Amino acid sequence: MTKAEKVQFAIQTLQELYPVIPVPLEHKDPYTLLVAVLMSAQSTDIRVNQITPLLFARADNPYDMVTLSVEEIREIIKPVGLSPMKSKGIHGLSRILIEKYDGQVPKDIALLEELPGVGHKTASVVVSQAFGIPAFPVDTHIHRLLYRWGFSSGKNVIQTEKDAKRLFPKELWNDLHLQIIWYGREYSPARGWDLNKDIITRTIGRKEVLNTYYKTKKARK
Repeated sequence: MTKAEKVQFAIQTLQELYPVIPVPLEHKDPYTLLVAVLMSAQSTDIRVNQITPLLFARADNPYDMVTLSVEEIREIIKPVGLSPMKSKGIHGLSRILIEKYDGQVPKDIALLEELPGVGHKTASVVVSQAFGIPAFPVDTHIHRLLYRWGFSSGKNVIQTEKDAKRLFPKELWNDLHLQIIWYGREYSPARGWDLNKDIITRTIGRKEVLNTYYKTKKARK
């Protein structure tokens, strides 16, 4: 297969597996998505989805959020981890949204990145999922899979994002980044990986990745 054919195979398989794409983090508007994505750093979506309803019952907009103290926010979100940093970020960005943007979340990645606690990946998720602006946020699943599939060198997430944007059509970015995340979780995880269930890697995977997998499996027998 040529590189283009491999890319097309991956796209087609993902579209067949995920014609309707579940959104990982529950939210109702750009602000609640922004807060949820910030909370998800080094945590799981399941855990975040358990905690956001408790936080949003108290404050689901920046005006209500700033009436809570950083300590109150921290107490609510403690189960998701890194709560000291995340609570400061949530309170700080809420204040800035009020002061600079009339309480609205900006649609520009660069402006989002200026907010406390908001990095490039968080900003990319927000513009993609809240506003439908093409972006390709790279998480650990996407980083792992694009390396396994031979689509990226895997050196760092910045390079992986550049490679993804170069390989995949822009109009598919928003769907694809979610489809790859779900595929990574269900069929190509970091641990407990079963290549028999992973049709994409099995079909187009990087040779050294496949060789290492088979060698490891053989050694365990």
